[in-house]
Amino acid sequence: MASVQLKLVDDLPREYSRFNEHEHRPLNPWLNWGHYVAFRLGEARGWGRGVRFGVQRALVILLSGHIEGDVVRYSEMFPALRALGVSSERTADVLGEMGILLDDRRPSFEDWLERKLDGIAPGIARETERWLRALRDGGPRARPRNVETVWNYLNYARPLLLAWSDRYDHLREVTRDDVLNALDTLHGSQRQNSLIALRSLFRMAKKTGGIFRNPTARIRVGERHSTLVQPLQPDQIEKTVIAAVRPADRLIIALAIVHAARSGGIRRLHLDDIDLGNRHLTIAGRSRPLDELTHRELLNWLDYRRSRWPNTANAHLLVNQQTALETGPVSAVWLKAAFRGREATLERLRVDRQLEEALTHGADPLHLAVVFGLDEKTALRYATAARALLESPLEHDTVGSPRTHGSSPAPGGNPPSGSQRGTFTRAEPTGL
Repeated sequence: MASVQLKLVDDLPREYSRFNEHEHRPLNPWLNWGHYVAFRLGEARGWGRGVRFGVQRALVILLSGHIEGDVVRYSEMFPALRALGVSSERTADVLGEMGILLDDRRPSFEDWLERKLDGIAPGIARETERWLRALRDGGPRARPRNVETVWNYLNYARPLLLAWSDRYDHLREVTRDDVLNALDTLHGSQRQNSLIALRSLFRMAKKTGGIFRNPTARIRVGERHSTLVQPLQPDQIEKTVIAAVRPADRLIIALAIVHAARSGGIRRLHLDDIDLGNRHLTIAGRSRPLDELTHRELLNWLDYRRSRWPNTANAHLLVNQQTALETGPVSAVWLKAAFRGREATLERLRVDRQLEEALTHGADPLHLAVVFGLDEKTALRYATAARALLESPLEHDTVGSPRTHGSSPAPGGNPPSGSQRGTFTRAEPTGL
């Protein structure tokens, strides 16, 4: 067996780009183990021949001189593999399985935080950073918040913090009058959301001893007045359909426009949730009959999926070039990419479907709650919007021509199958 030189100094950076593939030591047990793990992962996840070859080549570069106690740093591995066009993610999966990967990448949250706190006075920024980290990570008596919630909180509070940074050096200098004066320049949801963010910030600062008195105490947020839900126009939907150029886009639209599926529910759909024989699908735990449109788009997508990634082991219904080699769902960014900037987004299509159901059934919130699994407040909101639309003169003029997706089930049932549905252009826009 070929000898391996022991390290004289720990933690020296490795220069993998200088590796000579023709002089590597093929008998290194770490390299043999890496090839075994790569083979097992490749079989389990359906890696193609090109991916397998690239990972094996990467392991030769990274593990030929590996000894007990060594780690492979992602920051050192990535430049060398990128220069060779080898997948760092797949290689990192193998090294992680072996327990020798040190993922020293800087989290995107840190870059975002540094950028957003720039320009804020140091004393205010210090308390703000502590608050944001507590929101993200949680604590003994607080659950971690979704990172999108953290983003929104700071986006609402940041303009006020920047303005106060011109006069103050620390958060404890901000008074109740400062808060009220700042809120007087805001209106509607902007004012409410900004106050909610500030209350959270000052509450945390008082709890940790950063301030002595909470200037937002006893300032009322006020009642939230949600805008009336408005139906989409056919031309808005047609523009979204025209933008659906990827093979999966047509199915995504069908799930939103017919079944009112949320983007998260669509991303989490598994192959086991689809029962083509009995024409049923399960979205977010609710079983629904398959209509003709969704059934057709499902068949088209499954044919494409089978031909494009025949060996993938990913059990999710929707996969792309990246997730076909993994086991997780597609990202929310990928799911909505084709519809970004359109008036009829996936969320608007989902809302529009539920509004149409309310219009068809006389604004019955109980029916909406049963069909779509809505909570009480949401069902009442759609029922109120539908009632307002039905009472308008324009709606009375067109009441003889229902604008729904077709007949709907009685309370307690599910949407009808394709053979029971009426014809309506919005359920199947031109091109779908």
